[in-house]
Amino acid sequence: MSDVHPVSPTARARTVARHPRALGGDTLRSTGVAAMSLTSMVLNNRAGGGASGGAGGCDGGEAATQHLSVRRKPDWIRAQIPGGEGYLRLKRIIDEHKLHTVCQEASCPNMGECWSRGSATIMILGDTCTRACGFCNVKTGKPASLDVDEPRRVAESLRLMGLRHVVITSVNRDELPDGGASMWAQTIRMVREACPTMSVEVLVGDFGGDRDAIQVVCDAKPDIISHNIETVRRMHPAVRPQAKYARSLDVLAQFKASGLVTKTGIMLGIGERDDEVLEVMDDILAASRADVLTIGQYLQPTRNHLPIDRWVHPDVFARFKSEALARGFRVCESGPLVRSSYHADEQAMRLVPDNRVLGLVETA
Repeated sequence: MSDVHPVSPTARARTVARHPRALGGDTLRSTGVAAMSLTSMVLNNRAGGGASGGAGGCDGGEAATQHLSVRRKPDWIRAQIPGGEGYLRLKRIIDEHKLHTVCQEASCPNMGECWSRGSATIMILGDTCTRACGFCNVKTGKPASLDVDEPRRVAESLRLMGLRHVVITSVNRDELPDGGASMWAQTIRMVREACPTMSVEVLVGDFGGDRDAIQVVCDAKPDIISHNIETVRRMHPAVRPQAKYARSLDVLAQFKASGLVTKTGIMLGIGERDDEVLEVMDDILAASRADVLTIGQYLQPTRNHLPIDRWVHPDVFARFKSEALARGFRVCESGPLVRSSYHADEQAMRLVPDNRVLGLVETA
């Protein structure tokens, strides 16, 4: 026998009287002649045929399937195909220790070059992010439980790799009380102990603005600490819907106040204007006097990500680098294929005031 009791006609009538409209309004109810049509802007990324590139319309009363096409890359967007002895050696160690790298997860175009020259970006706290940024190719969802052995495995694998410099980043773990800050600190300390001559750079999220959590990571004293602001103020709601422009500036300010070499990065070609790029440079410097700025071309990972608004010419990247250095950044990497960790080892050699980095001193 079912435990569900039928709703009486009287009770249903009372409910309808209190809620005469569908909850949230009736999206199918006509309110007159439409002032404009958004049909051509509707995206339908289901498998199958149909129009591509957003050319919409109706045919015989049925809307054509809309697809967001991935735009053809210009001639100056060319990445090195991964391969070679150095690359294969790092890949074998990463696979054996069941590590994640943002190089692989985010489809970085520089993976072949960086791995071959002895630099890699390790991703901790799992491979599933609690946020859904419109540009990022790292998968989104409910993360698995924390792997408490991960800091040890990361440290041991880096010892075996013998890298000159490592960048460690992570997914966002907003479901954790400290956003994963304690695991971050433990990882940094264990990596330092295992690899005393390697420089350590960390690329972290905003920890929801939790200053105590941020300070836990700062107190672990990485050689370089980075948080990407990603885009200009106007574009944040679309590009980083679960982040805040002002919050990211505050994070950078806290890094600098902790006496750390501070770094951030932005993407171009996602809808910003040139004047807004200069404005975000000024905002970063006013908030934190950050040391390093990276500027790269946004590359749409899949048709389900934000579209590319424009391909930025290398000459424009060169102009932005000149502007950044003139404004006060100590280092600026600016180019179509530049990413957060691009030439990070060279930046560490220049900015970290400790001769131990990059194996510059003899070890006992």
